[in-house]
Amino acid sequence: MPSLKEFRVRIESVKSTRKITSAMKMVAASKLKRAQEQAEAAQPYAERMARMLEALASKIQAGADVPKLLAGTGSEHKQLLVVVTSDRGLCGGFNGALVREVRRRVSMLLAGGREVSILCVGRKGRDLLRRDFAQYIVDYVETAGKKRLSFNEARTVSDRVMARFEAGQADVVTMFYNRFKSVIAQVPSEQQIVPFKHTRPMPADVSKAVYEFEPSEEQILSDLLPRNLSVQIFRAMLDSAAGEQAARMTAMDNATRNASDMISKLTLRYNRARQAYITKELIEIISGAEAL
Repeated sequence: MPSLKEFRVRIESVKSTRKITSAMKMVAASKLKRAQEQAEAAQPYAERMARMLEALASKIQAGADVPKLLAGTGSEHKQLLVVVTSDRGLCGGFNGALVREVRRRVSMLLAGGREVSILCVGRKGRDLLRRDFAQYIVDYVETAGKKRLSFNEARTVSDRVMARFEAGQADVVTMFYNRFKSVIAQVPSEQQIVPFKHTRPMPADVSKAVYEFEPSEEQILSDLLPRNLSVQIFRAMLDSAAGEQAARMTAMDNATRNASDMISKLTLRYNRARQAYITKELIEIISGAEAL
């Protein structure tokens, strides 16, 4: 049985850990509100942008001068995966669940004879993926140290994606990120961002409407498609940032509860050991007195 001193040292150690996890929980909770507001504010704009592009794309006639970001390269051999994760850990299975989906997709693409490359946004995704797929990681963007995500970070990522697409190093670009659903639910999601893909059928009132565009649909799409790429990446990064803080808050809350439970169990064992030592000393004193 451990000595009383060892029990006291261990209890103090767990109490110190509980203070840290409790503080991290409060910090994550304070950051979550700001990140959640950013993510929710970006969603309507991104969805409306996608809907407008879908409406424009549906009006383009066959044989027209279709932008490459919409028409694609005519091949799906070269696949670029943009993986958006966090730069820091201690957030439960937030990064692990997404990386498992990416690993599954990479294995499936390689089995199908496709050429795969990975662009990591966030340090944790890079660290987890390079254990098995280090040779496929071609670029990395770090966002650590920034208190508030800005559109410039998303534009940096989209510029690198566009550079690889225009250089013929990618035919299809798919983005993987954790979609922020609620404080307790972050859903690993994927979205094809190049070429632009229709995600849902157009409403009847939109598809039957007749519009005249000035300038032409093709020119409008040429201007909007690169911007939409940055907007969709920005939304994914904001969703990931909010989900990271929510996952960290939940993980630290669980860690704090576990630490409290462990302190209770250790205190109980300490009291029992202390009682046993006192009883033993009393028996020795009584036995010595009787011997005299």
